[in-house]
Amino acid sequence: MPANQITDKPKLRIGLIGTGFMGKAHVFGFTSAPKVFELPYDLELHTVADVTVETATRAARELGFAHWTTDWRDLVKNPEIDLISITAPNALHKEMSLAAIAAGKHVYCEKPLAPLATDALEMTLAAEKAGVKTQVGFNYLCNPMLRLARDMIAGGELGEIRGYRGLHAEDYMADPNGPWTFRHDPAGGGALADIGSHALATAEFLLGPITEVMGDCLTLIPSRPDGKGGTRRVEVDDVGRAFVRFASGAQGSVEGNWIATGRKMQHDFEVYGTKGALAFSQERFSELHFYATDDAPGRRGFRRIEAAPDHAPYGRFCVAPGHQLGFNDLKAIEVEGYIRAIAGEAPEPFNFRAGLRIQTLVETIQRSSAARAWLSIPA
Repeated sequence: MPANQITDKPKLRIGLIGTGFMGKAHVFGFTSAPKVFELPYDLELHTVADVTVETATRAARELGFAHWTTDWRDLVKNPEIDLISITAPNALHKEMSLAAIAAGKHVYCEKPLAPLATDALEMTLAAEKAGVKTQVGFNYLCNPMLRLARDMIAGGELGEIRGYRGLHAEDYMADPNGPWTFRHDPAGGGALADIGSHALATAEFLLGPITEVMGDCLTLIPSRPDGKGGTRRVEVDDVGRAFVRFASGAQGSVEGNWIATGRKMQHDFEVYGTKGALAFSQERFSELHFYATDDAPGRRGFRRIEAAPDHAPYGRFCVAPGHQLGFNDLKAIEVEGYIRAIAGEAPEPFNFRAGLRIQTLVETIQRSSAARAWLSIPA
């Protein structure tokens, strides 16, 4: 190889739609993953799309894209682009994804996948028919501590699972004077869909499929400023809760709450078994707490397991235990898995069909709340 040639790997050219917080998170993933992992492609930040010339040019300059546009359709039409990364508002995911799939692009879409399960199904079937690889942004599942928890549960270290509590609570909607946003749109909005979806994904990641739900969805701030001097009615939930039953026989509860005053990232779970228990908080997500009933009397209590190189792929980021990972590191892990799937080296980590599953759970909980009845999850 010539001295000035760094790599002979094929390029995977990326187009990004949307440049807010999650757009930046995707870029962190795309730029960090090749430095941490040996990927089968060189990733190239090709074109970024945003709604104005000012925001698009600034994003290209600050995020490192070679090109910019104010029309996302330019990305879809461009034959040089291989992968479309979508971080636009939820209601736009379907149109953008279907256009990208029709053009033969791989699609990496933030959650929730689509406003409705019927939309998510259409997107899933289109992707599967086209043979493109898809990914939905559930990067919390990439945490080595969650993988450790799942292994401990599956390995019987907790014994028979008796109970589960899952929660995703934040306070970014706690102020009643906060404006009405796209997250309040009935088409895919609400706390349950926006952040409760993470709690549902984690529950099934750890314990397997949920089969029945009893929902309770509450709107506690009925109207918000519309930005034009008036107010706009809020029709989505501020808090979405559900009792859940798993196929394994375990039972528990899940909650999504965006008006939880003081909470910034309480993506937590607790698992109770006959031989032990686990407790986890996203606010300290490099720790997992484990209680074992076979500890000697007088020595029992939750012990802290700190993330370390023993918990792959932590060692890719740091050689020493206890130094901790960050949110964007989880994005890098998510991107690594997705890029390997595109190369045919591994299954898709969390594809559109998995995203469809979460939207189906959300809608069933919402219907259960309206009906005030237990409902089975559709197959």
